[in-house]
Amino acid sequence: MEQRKTGGRISAKFDLKPPPYPLNALEPHMSKDTLEFHWGKHHRAYVDNLNKQIVGTELGDGKSLEDVVIASYNKGDLLPAFNNAAQAWNHDFFWESMKPGGGGKPSGELLGLIERDFGSFEKFLEEFKAAAATQFGSGWAWLVYKANNRADVANAVNPLPSEKDKSLLVVKTPNAVNPLVWDYSSLLTIDVWEHAYYLDFQNRRPDYISVFMDKLVSWESVSKRLETAKAPAT
Repeated sequence: MEQRKTGGRISAKFDLKPPPYPLNALEPHMSKDTLEFHWGKHHRAYVDNLNKQIVGTELGDGKSLEDVVIASYNKGDLLPAFNNAAQAWNHDFFWESMKPGGGGKPSGELLGLIERDFGSFEKFLEEFKAAAATQFGSGWAWLVYKANNRADVANAVNPLPSEKDKSLLVVKTPNAVNPLVWDYSSLLTIDVWEHAYYLDFQNRRPDYISVFMDKLVSWESVSKRLETAKAPAT
């Protein structure tokens, strides 16, 4: 993130981060063409439009991208910058959720929590795939960590107050919405906007979801995110 002074304000300029691997590295499961369009055009447009929207405003006053997402969510009364800010964050998170030679099964504490909260890894897969497949229209499916008895903070709005005994949850969100706005810690996401898979899978969203889980997920990244989420706040 660059910062520059604009009319007396310190204005943040967010950069388009590249995926943490070459654009052809996920083939044959996700094509270079998909990455070139999805990252190079769609993701780039979200970042470019966000920078135009926040320049010279309070949202551009040196805030992190996460802070811009939460502030512009505005407890559900969305400000104009929300969609581009959230989509910029969502896509950074999505690219980092995958790796060449991914998929398989997690291990260690992550696997233990999945088995505790979903009954088995297979039941988790079933629930995650169902959430992604049944998200109507555009959106995302997520594995999140929710600290027990966590209170609402800032602009966060908790949509699942009855889930007090779980640490891991599967949720789905429409359009650009992400778990940051509910004060959940995101661990894994899959993009189910059509532009994420149409070049490779056309209208076969369930096939895309299965390939993502079986061949692309970086469980190492998910485990590191869990470790960060569980760390005491400083």
